[in-house]
Amino acid sequence: MPSILPISDLRNYTEVLKKVDNSCRVYLTRNGRGVYAIMPIAEVDEYDKLKAEKALAQDLKSAEERAQKEGWINADEFDKEMGIIE
Repeated sequence: MPSILPISDLRNYTEVLKKVDNSCRVYLTRNGRGVYAIMPIAEVDEYDKLKAEKALAQDLKSAEERAQKEGWINADEFDKEMGIIE
């Protein structure tokens, strides 16, 4: 379960950091509104990986839709387009 704390609690940041673990983020608020989250680096890395996978999937879907409309190219045309051969 996440902890929700006022940002002023960072005056004693060691106590705040003790509340962070792999199953618990700490959310910091200012004037009652969430402004920051503290989470383990492993969780941030996993989030970044998922974000990259989603972006790649969207790019692949877009490319496939474009290929369906404009036509596919063969391997030689691809190599030329990528600058692998001239």
